Amino acid sequence: MSHYRSVFAPGVFAGKVVLVTGGGSGIGRCTAHELASLGAHVVLIGRKLDKLHDVAGEIVADGGRASFHACDIRQEDAVRDVVQAIVVAQGRLDGLVNNAGGQYIAPAETISAKGWDAVLQTNLTGGFLVARECYLQWMRDHGGAIVNIVADIWGSMPGMAHSGAARAGMVSFTETVAMEWARSGVRVNAVAPGYIASSGMDHYPAEAGPMLREMKETVPAGRFGNEAETSAGIVFLLSPAASFISGTVLRIDGARPQVRMGWGQIAAPGDVQQREAVKPFDGFHRYQVPKVFQ
Repeated sequence: MSHYRSVFAPGVFAGKVVLVTGGGSGIGRCTAHELASLGAHVVLIGRKLDKLHDVAGEIVADGGRASFHACDIRQEDAVRDVVQAIVVAQGRLDGLVNNAGGQYIAPAETISAKGWDAVLQTNLTGGFLVARECYLQWMRDHGGAIVNIVADIWGSMPGMAHSGAARAGMVSFTETVAMEWARSGVRVNAVAPGYIASSGMDHYPAEAGPMLREMKETVPAGRFGNEAETSAGIVFLLSPAASFISGTVLRIDGARPQVRMGWGQIAAPGDVQQREAVKPFDGFHRYQVPKVFQ
């Protein structure tokens, strides 16, 4: 039977409970698998119970421990109740991966107030609510580690102004509570994925396919990142090795924000992409290439 090929020490999260929002797909699913492979009991939350059920089943089939709860993180009462249920059921809550999010492609002038609010509620307010409740209901008295998932907002996000604003807000929130909650032994960091070939890319309309497939040509590393490379950064920030890291943003983007016009060839050629220091890390044994790239 195949297992997750993590670079971290076996058992490093033994006895720990980690909540992963948006754990039913993409980066959240991959991170949940890695954490479980390292000994954590992973609690998945999301809006679609069937997807959570499937991922929890995968984790258990691989020998890990997982449970799940349906929750719309935009609803304050629902978030309060689900965190309470997790603490009661598991007896502790050591880590949070604030991963749930979503957006759509649209020029700023076409975004309605309803559309703007929906993206900010999902990518900013929801993450705030989950982090606050984890802090109030467990971490304030026992410590913990939080990793907020943001995005490549350096240079902002033309075509997704709502998401760029929300993610920038989450970066500021991360920096703020890293200071405010340090007195409780809580570390708060963020991970900013760049162009990652995850299932989230299949949520965009079919006409976006050519643009999505060409994006790797604007990455100095010459390729897309994958879910396992993103998960590794998240897991590191949750781990004891990051015990003096708080209030920072870890970019996982192949140097994409450094790209400037007029600098000559941008993308590394295919043979260079296979050199040891930069070739893709194939850690997730259940990874599936997004349909848009098949």
